[in-house]
Amino acid sequence: MAKKSMVARDEKRKKMIAKYAEKRAELKELGDLEGLQALPRNSSPTRWKNRDQLSGRPRGYMRKFGLTRYNFRRLASEGKIPGISKSSW
Repeated sequence: MAKKSMVARDEKRKKMIAKYAEKRAELKELGDLEGLQALPRNSSPTRWKNRDQLSGRPRGYMRKFGLTRYNFRRLASEGKIPGISKSSW
């Protein structure tokens, strides 16, 4: 499980990205690089990290499910993810 502070920091980044998205797009369209640099660093979408919804783990993330590979496998084995079943051939 990730530290709660890391998960909280990432949530804060998400809010800041949403807050400055319109202004950032406007400055990009105008080509105002100095204006972009004046914005907070965490308002850039590239600083946001995909994290597991359950544990907050950043690695092994599967976008389609919002889970890491470990939690995906565990929930799929328990039958808690609809439409997913263990394959065999």
